[in-house]
Amino acid sequence: MAPIRVLIVDDSPTMRALLRHHLTSDPDIRVVGEAADPLDAREAIKNLDPHVVTLDVEMPNMNGLEFLARLMRLRPTPVVMVSTLTQKGADATLAALELGAVDCVGKPTGNEAGGFASLIEKVKVAAGARVKPVERPVSVAPDAGFSSAVEVVALGASTGGVEALLTILQTFPANCPPTVITQHMPASFTTSFAARLDRTCTPKVAEARDAEPLRQGHVYLAPGGTAHLKVMRAGAGLVCRLDASDLVSGHRPSVDALFSSVARSAGASAVGAILTGMGRDGAAGLLEMSRAGARTLGQDEASSTVYGMPRAASEAGAVQIQVPLERMGAAILRAASRRASEIA
Repeated sequence: MAPIRVLIVDDSPTMRALLRHHLTSDPDIRVVGEAADPLDAREAIKNLDPHVVTLDVEMPNMNGLEFLARLMRLRPTPVVMVSTLTQKGADATLAALELGAVDCVGKPTGNEAGGFASLIEKVKVAAGARVKPVERPVSVAPDAGFSSAVEVVALGASTGGVEALLTILQTFPANCPPTVITQHMPASFTTSFAARLDRTCTPKVAEARDAEPLRQGHVYLAPGGTAHLKVMRAGAGLVCRLDASDLVSGHRPSVDALFSSVARSAGASAVGAILTGMGRDGAAGLLEMSRAGARTLGQDEASSTVYGMPRAASEAGAVQIQVPLERMGAAILRAASRRASEIA
């Protein structure tokens, strides 16, 4: 198989050298060029035709977000953002993921040798990702007459999940079922992501807190990197639990951990949906939900940036129905109102 062709775009010679060092340590990756700013990058992309571009956010002449927006509009190419793990860096990276970047990796700080531990894997995933010009779905007014018949909706996502979750939650009404989410994301990014969702969606969205009761009209996002988000029964209701135990399915927070807890705590009074992402996290947990009587959905291949997690769940028999992203929000709400015949 031909190696993955990568173009590095960063204004720092030191950072470009560090990226090159890490990437070329894998025989399946070939760095075909480097660019110090977006103007050079534009010419390099035309001449070198890379499979993947690594892109810094802050650069001279044109910032990375402006360049990314033009790239995705004129020549959609898989992009992995390389960002500082700061508040400013998190906000910029989330904006990049909304614009169509496949994934992000944090820059090492100080003498942190393992700062790019996930870089090679993310570049390889990006090389096989589906990228296309970002088309914002037509705004759908949330159903003011919605009435839920379930106690909780659980969503799991990884690569491509920022766009998917924005698309879905923007269709949720103010009285949506309590919704819990595990999205694979660096620890410093989930606070910004929850705030972004809260600004753009009708329900209230925030990072989950331990022992917090699940309430209608609220969405709870697992804090990145520190603990698994689980749902437990407390008296007549459900609460969030943050469990700082070992990795599950290679992740913390883990979609499997969330879905399994929902299966145990809510049983048939739940809806689960597995969204775009690499790997198998969520497949076993969604199967538990399905066997417990919950309604389970999976994002279809055509609309997934990476059809890894939904494929694994489908192959395991956990997905009762596959749905394209643009219809997923409505399908979840129909499932939650138990109008099963309308899910498709």
